[in-house]
Amino acid sequence: MPLLSLAHFTVIDADPLGLIEAAVAGDYDAIGLRVVAPFPSDHVFPVIGDTGLIRRIKARLADTGIKLFDVEAIWLHPDTDVSRLEPAFDLAVELGARYVIVTGNDPDRGRLAASFARLCEAANARGLRVMLEFIPYSQIRSLDQAASLLEQVGAADAGILVDALHLSRSGGHPRDIAKYDPALFSYMHICDAPAAVPAPEAVRPEARAGRLYPGEGGLWLDEFIAAFRPETPIAIEAPNSGRDALPPAERASLASSSLRRLLAEAGRS
Repeated sequence: MPLLSLAHFTVIDADPLGLIEAAVAGDYDAIGLRVVAPFPSDHVFPVIGDTGLIRRIKARLADTGIKLFDVEAIWLHPDTDVSRLEPAFDLAVELGARYVIVTGNDPDRGRLAASFARLCEAANARGLRVMLEFIPYSQIRSLDQAASLLEQVGAADAGILVDALHLSRSGGHPRDIAKYDPALFSYMHICDAPAAVPAPEAVRPEARAGRLYPGEGGLWLDEFIAAFRPETPIAIEAPNSGRDALPPAERASLASSSLRRLLAEAGRS
């Protein structure tokens, strides 16, 4: 069984300690913690600078054996000042994270490349690997565009995070992953959705609140999982507003059970 991580977005209403408890309930190995707001209007529980909360998070991680796998979600906008993100990197290191998720959202490709290069340098200096996530409603919309940015920047240690939903909605397919060095893909994001791609204006709402748990939709998840090395960690990212009434621990458990059934069918359990 590969390492299983609970992405914070799956239970985004859970505070950091509640997120850990949800991971315990769902028998996950790790969590992803949102510490940076992608957009100013997005809510993030304030962890950076809260020494008391950080101490409690560290203690609960130690008590439960849950690991902090990654921190997110850094969107590089035209006005992003990379130096102001360094406290997020320091927090990631303090809590034991290995990865930082980044999305490119600057239409000026030269400026985006420069910002991404500075970010990778700051993260790599702390032992963190930057995972560039392409998102159809960002400025890096596809796997090919993500690979192109990495090539342009020439970052010493950066990878690509492939989300099953974003791969589908960008017009991609699991077979596309084979075009690239497997070492780029440190882990994957998984969820399910209807096979049919929605209208362009519906892609963002679906990604933020309309995802399904593995096995509930029509995506090619068996092929998606098989496209990666067998030991590749899997993070479930499946926010669904229709399940918001359920406690975070119950949502996390349902998502985990769904993924484990899928992995068993694929011979990965």
